[in-house]
Amino acid sequence: MSNKDTDSGLDFLESPEGLAGELTKFEKSIEKNRNIFVIAGGAIVVALAGWFGYHYYVSSQDEQAQAALYAPVFAFETDSLNKALKGSAGNPGLTNIADEYGATPAGNLAQFYSGAALLKQGKFDEAIEHLKSFSSSDLLVQARAYSLIGDAYMEKNSVEDAISYYQKAVDYKPNAYFTPSYMIKLGVAYEKAKKNTEAIEVYSQLIEKYPQSSEVLNAKKFKGFLESAAE
Repeated sequence: MSNKDTDSGLDFLESPEGLAGELTKFEKSIEKNRNIFVIAGGAIVVALAGWFGYHYYVSSQDEQAQAALYAPVFAFETDSLNKALKGSAGNPGLTNIADEYGATPAGNLAQFYSGAALLKQGKFDEAIEHLKSFSSSDLLVQARAYSLIGDAYMEKNSVEDAISYYQKAVDYKPNAYFTPSYMIKLGVAYEKAKKNTEAIEVYSQLIEKYPQSSEVLNAKKFKGFLESAAE
């Protein structure tokens, strides 16, 4: 859709004269349809009050969730996984925060940390559940979540599911810093699935698109093994 199309009907917002004209037309419309506007206006006020009330609730809940996250995230970073997940000494654990504050950004982040911690503990199904509940438009974390889900599926020997999530990680906002590592995982998963042609293609793309990556040496090595085996 062109800018012209998207701006259509909104030019008056940039012009004081145009805005005044629109307000005049709106006032005449109100006089002509007073009863309708009174009813509709009441409904709008109720809707706005509900929206602002919910927004305030979520904001206040998020502040509480952010404060609660500090202790379990610190525990996670120091590999105290049980303490991170279950909490201690009056501090809630990651899973409790995810359940109680799930509608907030901090609660959403608790889903990610819960999944990562459960994956480290070898609780793959629970890890997958939490990581799938996480969503973000962030450049890095969403792709990381997809990759961790792929790791969990690989541990479960569900290779096709792993391939699917590694591919999501590769496709999500590609960048030179993290995408190459996801491509290596994708290639290895293809190899495990006996899909060597697809694995070679992934390694070739990595070498071509990210020649400065530290993963290039591995990509060349793995690709060379597969090509030699095919001869």
